[in-house]
Amino acid sequence: MSLVNKKFRRTQVLKSVCGWLIAIVYLFPVYWMINTALKTGQEMFQNPPTMYPHNLYLGSFQSVFSGQYGIGTAFVNSLIISVSVLALTLLIAVPVSYAVARMRGVITTSMMVMLTVVQLLPAIAISIPMFVMFRQVGLNNTFYSIVLADISVTLPFAVILLRPYFKQFPYEVEEAAKLDGLSTIQTIVRIIIPTIRPGIIMISSFAFLMAWGEFTFALTLSTKQEIQPLTVALNRIIGQYGTNWNDLMAVATIIALPVLILFILLQRYIVAGLAGGATKG
Repeated sequence: MSLVNKKFRRTQVLKSVCGWLIAIVYLFPVYWMINTALKTGQEMFQNPPTMYPHNLYLGSFQSVFSGQYGIGTAFVNSLIISVSVLALTLLIAVPVSYAVARMRGVITTSMMVMLTVVQLLPAIAISIPMFVMFRQVGLNNTFYSIVLADISVTLPFAVILLRPYFKQFPYEVEEAAKLDGLSTIQTIVRIIIPTIRPGIIMISSFAFLMAWGEFTFALTLSTKQEIQPLTVALNRIIGQYGTNWNDLMAVATIIALPVLILFILLQRYIVAGLAGGATKG
């Protein structure tokens, strides 16, 4: 084996070791969350702490679903909000991204700058104005207010990442489709969207996950437990005089599981979508 090959092999091994170390550092809190959720209260406070549950305990999950926290209802609420945000984000972002990609000049630049600025605004800075606005039109304590607030975050993100895909799509193919009798909407739906599927899947995944994990808008715009999502329900477990850590970690695990499952199933499309969006147009 030549010196160059040995050096290359050592570099690859070093990169792999560094990658595994970074992954372990990032994933250890997730492991510890699940580990704590599966422990009894007595084992959780053992010193030194156990690295895995010696007696597997599922009582915390039963407790949070059957107790006063309303986790079952909150889980359904999170699904309703996240799926609605996903659907509306795609419904609006696809035509807007197409239009922005086909526009030229100062207007496009100004619009992209505005979308970027909106993305940079912290949720807490716009949650109070949204609360006042929705209260005036009678939408507070409804799913509509939470969904619309979440879309204000996901939509600029989606347009910014989808625009390069539409911009990269050959205009000649679009013209040929129109010559065959397809309208602009039919061309987008039947020709362009199947071609840019990784970008669509990536945007769908991020829109769902951003809505699933959103807390500030949901806490500000909803005071009724019947419409609050899981992220707000998690806050209910933190008591004034004490916290049941088993139940807290059980709910946190329930919140994290869809995120983990979605990323594992769609990681190929998410990575391809991010890489494509970063290198196109």
